[in-house]
Amino acid sequence: MTRALMLIVMLGTVGCATGQRERAPTSDYRRVGGERDLSGWETWLGRPHASVQGVDLPRDDKGQYVGVVGLDRDPKNVFSVVEVDGAPAIRISGEIFGALTSKEEFENFHLKLEFKWGDEKFEPRTKAARDSGVLYHCVGPHGGSGGGSRAWMQSQECQIQEKDCGDYWSVADAIADVQAEPLTIDGKHKTVRYTPGAATWTIPNTEQLTQKRAIKSVGAEKPTGEWNTVEIICVGGTCRHIINGVENMVLTNSRRIVDGKEVPLTKGRIQLQSEGAEIFFRNIMIHPHLPEK
Repeated sequence: MTRALMLIVMLGTVGCATGQRERAPTSDYRRVGGERDLSGWETWLGRPHASVQGVDLPRDDKGQYVGVVGLDRDPKNVFSVVEVDGAPAIRISGEIFGALTSKEEFENFHLKLEFKWGDEKFEPRTKAARDSGVLYHCVGPHGGSGGGSRAWMQSQECQIQEKDCGDYWSVADAIADVQAEPLTIDGKHKTVRYTPGAATWTIPNTEQLTQKRAIKSVGAEKPTGEWNTVEIICVGGTCRHIINGVENMVLTNSRRIVDGKEVPLTKGRIQLQSEGAEIFFRNIMIHPHLPEK
C-alpha cells in the first residue's frame, strides 16, 4: 500500500469540529478510479424513462418500466471511457438516470475534477438545462433517492447544471446548514441563496421552503462546451464548493437522521450523476485534508 493510500484509509478515524481550520494537504493528489477504464467504480442505473428502448425490463399497462436496471448492468452503454480533446475522459450519456459510484469511501478530502457538456439530451429533460452533479458522503443503498427513478444514494450534492454549478442540493434528505438569504424563484419556488454572514438556514426545510436546495452565491461556470474545474473540500462537517477557482457555497454541520436521531454525515462514497444530459469528466483526483490542531 502506498503512503498516499495509507493516509486516505487513516482519515476514516480522524474527526474535525465545524469551524476548524484546514492543514495543508498531507499528500499529493491521487486518481479516483482508473484513467483509461472504469476500474474503481461501479455503475447503477435506476428505472428508465418510457422513451428508452432496448432495455430488458417489464413495462406496465401504461408503457412505463417496472423496476430498475440495477448494479453493474449497463445495456445502453451509459458509462464509458472515450478520448476527448486528445485525452481519456469518462462519458456519461445521461440516457438513464443513475450514477457512477466510487468503490472507496472518503472522509476529510479535497476532490478536484474537470467536466464539460456534450451535445446529447434525453427525456424527460430534452427541453431543460443540461443537468448532472457530484454527490459526496454517499451512504445507504443504491437508488435510495431520485423519486420514481430510484437513481442515487443519500448524499450531499454539488450541483452541476447549466448556470447553476455550485448549488447545494440535499439528496434523500441529507441535512446541512447554510448561511443564506431567502428568495423566491419564478414567483413560486421558495429557496435560499448562500450569503456569507447571513442567518443560518437548515436544508431541507419543508415548512418554509419548497426546494431542498441552496443557490450559489456567484456564477463561475464557463460557456457550454468548455472544460470546467470543480473542487469540493470537506473537513469534518464543513464542505466547500469551488467552481473554476471561485468558492460559491459552504455547508456546515453535514448530517442525516438514523433511527430518529441526527448523526454526522462526514464520510461516504462519491457519485457522478447520469441525469438526462451527455457529460464528460476527466482528471478526477483526490487528496486528504486534516483539521488544524
